[in-house]
Amino acid sequence: MHTRHHEKLTRELAEMGREELTRHLQRLHCEFDLDFTDEFLDSLSLERLRHIVLAAMLHQHSQSVRPGN
Repeated sequence: MHTRHHEKLTRELAEMGREELTRHLQRLHCEFDLDFTDEFLDSLSLERLRHIVLAAMLHQHSQSVRPGN
């Protein structure tokens, strides 16, 4: 993933509200379960929630570009 893509993704996440971030996180398909409860996600600061969504998206992307996938 290129730096410009990272910047674009970060800007998009910065503009999302809590509900949109939560929906986005719940729709991600990673190698591991993202089993956060609604209560846990609601308890996070908006910045922490954005951080978790970004990390999950970057992980998902790294898995999709891995050789053999």
